[in-house]
Amino acid sequence: MVKSYSKSEFHMLMKRVEAADMRVKICLELAGYEKWARSHAKVHRGWTLTSNIAESINGVLVSARELPIYDFLEKVRLLFAKWNCANRKEASYTFITIIGNFNDIFSENEALCTRMTVVSATKYVYTVHDKQKHFIVCIKENKCSCNTFQIDEIPCAHACAVLEKKNFEKGPYCSDLFKLKTVLKTYDVPMYPLPHSDDWIIPETTLAEIVLPLKYKRPPGRPAKKDRGKSGRDMFGKKNIYSCGGCGVKGHNRHSCRKYK
Repeated sequence: MVKSYSKSEFHMLMKRVEAADMRVKICLELAGYEKWARSHAKVHRGWTLTSNIAESINGVLVSARELPIYDFLEKVRLLFAKWNCANRKEASYTFITIIGNFNDIFSENEALCTRMTVVSATKYVYTVHDKQKHFIVCIKENKCSCNTFQIDEIPCAHACAVLEKKNFEKGPYCSDLFKLKTVLKTYDVPMYPLPHSDDWIIPETTLAEIVLPLKYKRPPGRPAKKDRGKSGRDMFGKKNIYSCGGCGVKGHNRHSCRKYK
């Protein structure tokens, strides 16, 4: 349901969920289809499911956390400058129209369009027959009835069939977000190095300022224990119910069992 492009396919899959468990459907409705379903999204998204970038950066800066604030910031600056330079260099040596995984998607769509039949309706509107189903493609508005063209902003297999028949260049029909020039703009701003701290020219007014730590008052009482060590069963207030080793009845053990004695 998350990856479906059309609402008809989405509702067909939702009926299967409803038949399996109605509670799941109610939970998904309360969450809002527009937040997680591609066919109901109000804006076009990349739909790339990755971990938070902050977690990746924290993993690299584990040892730098123990440094003083100035040394820590200098470590971060050097790290970002190194990444920025390496990514800019890699992007400048790339000669493909679309970058990364988007180029693989585009190549796959080109391979799928070889057995499709294209019938012209107008100058910009075409009917593409794919197996037992047909789709309507509008090249002028970058739309297809399968909704893949306008959601992914990359020519789908049906659009590729039209562009292949008309000998049109496919690059202009891809979003600028996936093109090489956009990636170069991302790393276009350089991170200049800083002089050594001994060579800094600091005003006397700044040197005279004394920076004190924040005021902190420890609350009374013993600090509360964290729940990290507890299991899911303990956190929800559920306890294990032991059974007797003699009679097998739950609620008591062998020592307190009357039948076993």
